[in-house]
Amino acid sequence: MTPFETFERIKELAKKHGLSLIEVNDKAGLGTRSIYHWNKTNPSTNNLKAVADVLHTTTDYLTGKTDDPSMPVKKEHKINQDPTFADLGMPYGGKIPEDLKDTYVDLAKSYFKRHPELLNKE
Repeated sequence: MTPFETFERIKELAKKHGLSLIEVNDKAGLGTRSIYHWNKTNPSTNNLKAVADVLHTTTDYLTGKTDDPSMPVKKEHKINQDPTFADLGMPYGGKIPEDLKDTYVDLAKSYFKRHPELLNKE
């Protein structure tokens, strides 16, 4: 993809986000009107990444390596969110086999005997 095509993708995506190129440029922390130079020269990787972040897309989309502008969904674990079996690296795909359920129940009971303050916690 040529520098001009990259520039045009940035311009198009900025418009979809209701932003001017100057606003994108400023939000990305770039030098004065840097994006406008990209219609003739390739941006640095770091600058392109900064613009991609502002536009909620990937550098691959901006450079034409993909036609999907959406960012891959990253699984974030919030501090106050209870972990899932998958977060804990549990075997069995997070589903406890019938023959092990009693063992897990016993472990949970033992844990709550040592930590009664956690019972009925909202």
